[in-house]
Amino acid sequence: MTTATLTPSTPRLSRRLGDIVRLHLANPMTVIVVPLLVLTAMFAVMIAIALMIVIGTGDSSAAASFSKGFQYSGTSFYIFVYMMVVAVQAMNATFAYALGLGVTRRDYYLGSAVTWVLFSVAWSILFLVLGAIEQATRGWGMNVRMFTAIYYGEEPVGRAVIVFCAFLFFFFAGTAAAAVFVRWKALGVTVMLVGLAFVLVGLGFIVTLTANWPAVGAWFVASGPLGVALWSLVLTALLAVAGWALLRRATPRG
Repeated sequence: MTTATLTPSTPRLSRRLGDIVRLHLANPMTVIVVPLLVLTAMFAVMIAIALMIVIGTGDSSAAASFSKGFQYSGTSFYIFVYMMVVAVQAMNATFAYALGLGVTRRDYYLGSAVTWVLFSVAWSILFLVLGAIEQATRGWGMNVRMFTAIYYGEEPVGRAVIVFCAFLFFFFAGTAAAAVFVRWKALGVTVMLVGLAFVLVGLGFIVTLTANWPAVGAWFVASGPLGVALWSLVLTALLAVAGWALLRRATPRG
């Protein structure tokens, strides 16, 4: 007579990472609904400003005179920063809970990274669709540009790649900031921001002393929006590594 030996089975990596993705999506109001409301509010403000200009000129065709200004519109930029805040909130809200469920730090971080990639893909598709509508309607009938601003390039596919890279950068910037907060709370984040400010000012000072601002500008022009976006993946990778290095030793504190 033989006795069967039962060994605990470990769920596959894909299932474990999927659990983390679902954990981040457990509160869709925070990570999906509110960001969409923020984007809608920004769009409404832009349309309201355009309407005021059209009404003020008394001629809708006069909107063409300010269309050049709208091509440099930074109206949509805030959503990138807001999603960085969403990443900070999501990590801070779920990290301790996930560890309490027995999730390893490695699985949690990889699952979070998968979540950010999926979010970035979804947002880039949304921008692509809204950009197509914006072009088809000639700037929502008033020659305004929010989803096809000059910073996003002219080609639809390239525009989607740029938006994807931008969201991915801000998501992982939020992840690194969240890891700092988990380990050292508000003081750590404050020190990080002050240190970052000093680094940026220092770099600007060095470029100024060496009179290299024209070279910096020439590099941006030569690279173009798509080239700059692709180069940003290097910074995104560094942020991802930094976030993991901090989070792998982080202990949730009350």
